[in-house]
Amino acid sequence: MIKFLKFVPIQITFFLIIGILIGNYFAINVVQLMFVCCTVILLLVVSNFLANKYLKYFNSLFTSFVFLTSVIIGISTITFQNDLNTTKHYSNQENFKMDVPVKSILKLRKELKSNTNYNKYEAIVVEIDEVNTVGKILVNIKKDNFKNLLFVDDELLVKTEFRAIPKQLNPYGFDYKKYLKNQQIHHQVYLNNSSILKLPKQSKTIYGIAASIRKSINQSLIKNGFKENELALINALLLGQRQTISEDLLDSYKDAGAIHILAVSGLHIGVILLLLLFLFKGLHQFKYGKLIATIFIISLLWFYALLAGLSASVVRAVTMFSALSIGLQLNKPSNIYNNLVISMFFLLLFHPFYLFEVGFQLSYLAVFSIVWIQPKFYNLWISEIWFFRKSWQLFTVSLAAQFGILPLSLFYFHQFPGLFFVANMLIIPFLGFILIAGIVVIILSLSNLLPQFLAIFYEYVLKLMNEIITWVSGFESFVIRNISISVLAMIGIYLCVSFALKWFEKRTFQRLILFLSTIIFLQSIYFFEKYQRQSEKEFIVFNTKESIIAIRKGEEVEFITSKAVNTINDYAIGIGVKNYKISETNKKLFHFKNETILVVDSLGFYNFNSVKPSIILLQQSPKINLNRLIKNVKPKLIIADGTNYKSYLKRWKNTCIKNKTPFYSTSQKGAYILK
Repeated sequence: MIKFLKFVPIQITFFLIIGILIGNYFAINVVQLMFVCCTVILLLVVSNFLANKYLKYFNSLFTSFVFLTSVIIGISTITFQNDLNTTKHYSNQENFKMDVPVKSILKLRKELKSNTNYNKYEAIVVEIDEVNTVGKILVNIKKDNFKNLLFVDDELLVKTEFRAIPKQLNPYGFDYKKYLKNQQIHHQVYLNNSSILKLPKQSKTIYGIAASIRKSINQSLIKNGFKENELALINALLLGQRQTISEDLLDSYKDAGAIHILAVSGLHIGVILLLLLFLFKGLHQFKYGKLIATIFIISLLWFYALLAGLSASVVRAVTMFSALSIGLQLNKPSNIYNNLVISMFFLLLFHPFYLFEVGFQLSYLAVFSIVWIQPKFYNLWISEIWFFRKSWQLFTVSLAAQFGILPLSLFYFHQFPGLFFVANMLIIPFLGFILIAGIVVIILSLSNLLPQFLAIFYEYVLKLMNEIITWVSGFESFVIRNISISVLAMIGIYLCVSFALKWFEKRTFQRLILFLSTIIFLQSIYFFEKYQRQSEKEFIVFNTKESIIAIRKGEEVEFITSKAVNTINDYAIGIGVKNYKISETNKKLFHFKNETILVVDSLGFYNFNSVKPSIILLQQSPKINLNRLIKNVKPKLIIADGTNYKSYLKRWKNTCIKNKTPFYSTSQKGAYILK
């Protein structure tokens, strides 16, 4: 591990990541950045000259400037690759205005998972009012028969409003706006059949070609009798498209700890590489055969990556295995750490936004953990019996991967599948066969040569795999849910696990002290966060379709609502509270700290003879004369939650402006939090 940290590429990649983070979270002026870049490069050249001439005195200075240059490269790459920083971005055009209809041409680039009402696409804004532009946008098309007529690379002439992506309006909920921002999508449009004109001539892109191939594959499989569930699984396993998998099946794979099977990643690419190495082995006997084989293998790997949608996990895997295949073909197998770090460096150099994708983070952690931790587990017991030896190897691989991704998984997903090793032991040994058989089925299907018995057999195999996953996920008691850890706690866990493994590897007093120190650090984090939770008090009005009020006093939380929704669970996980109370009460007057809150609901009845409220909360669109209420009560604030009609909100806002009374709408500003 220490040798790994001394490896120069890991140090340079570390500082590159620091630069990407700085460039992402701080506004950097492009002109000033270019000046800094030139200055740092000049200093690097000078320090290199001095280091070569006076090595003893300037070597450290040169090393420092190398790391500083890596930071600057990180800042530069994310700054210059941010579409918002280019003058051609559609939002930087003079004729672009939010919420105002504008004529534009959109080129569909990717089909996304649809919801109940809309089919969703990622698109490029090609033109705005006949001005060429760039920039991605989220397209929502109302569900009707039009979907079957739209494909990747289609160009749509529309006149519609560009809308902002709504921010997360409730504490600790999933921030869809932040997620799309990391995909460089900042706006969305809503379209229907009547507002779309499909242009007749469209230029083909590699994304469109890949989508056409996937479409042909799906059509041929449907023709050969594959049903919806099995077809969705083939799309996920082999083509990297999970849009058509049902939510229930996805949840089953998550609860079984086997969701990684559905993401085309290192496991899948490794199997395909082995197959290609076998197929092209015959070329080695010819002159330049190894070179030709390497070119074919790498080309096919990248073609498959394109076919699978160029997701972060598949691009990472293909990049790493491309380097590995070059080493194997040239009889120079390289160190796996080298491949891992160098692939990460180049991926982040050309696509810095990968750093913020959960799949990218998890895939690298999983591979690194397998490479570093698995040998330590495997050497604990080596059986002389082949079956037990291979079973133990598979178990230790799965265990090592979980060790690496567990803290990050808990941070993002708040659950741990206790039977992950069962699902992996039952599926992974046969996954290579399933993938290779799937490739054979697809090729034969496209060639109209697929025998019916083979199609039936493969469909049965996929159905059996789904049944195994569903069976494992059915043991609900082994799925630990609603786990809450902070960023600091996650870092503490990683440090603790790392030093524990180092001590286990070589039991020295120094390593034991470091391990125990990380345990104390982790305990300190726990007690500090517990003290923070106990000292916090909040009164929260959530923005939901059902009225929800939360009153928090330390680790005691009471939710006043008629219906439990996911918002409650998200908030409880976010603050680290497992036990909370849900009350259905008609209570209309609340006292919190120095404030008195009066709730006026759909009945429109209120009584404040005994006390005058300082805050009025309007729920469920009450039919009241707000102007009279304000004059009688003179409140400091009017709050309207997400249960009110939009027309009422607009009228109430104007009334408050007229009376110079602050108005707070949760549908616009998010949940109201009083501390």
